Amino acid sequence: MALSVSAVMLMLVIVVVLIRRSGLKLAHAVVCALLGFYLASTSIAPSIQQVTSNLAGMINGLKL
Repeated sequence: MALSVSAVMLMLVIVVVLIRRSGLKLAHAVVCALLGFYLASTSIAPSIQQVTSNLAGMINGLKL
């Protein structure tokens, strides 16, 4: 659960930065959010979750 909250917060920060600095329009951000909600209800959602978990595991395993 902590991974989900952390990922959501990270994506929220990225979207806010893109809106303020890179000219991302609020309508574009809303469309992306709606796409995320629709993807969550499809059969591809478990695959997306698995890829996200694997990516988080790889990042966690990096030794700097």
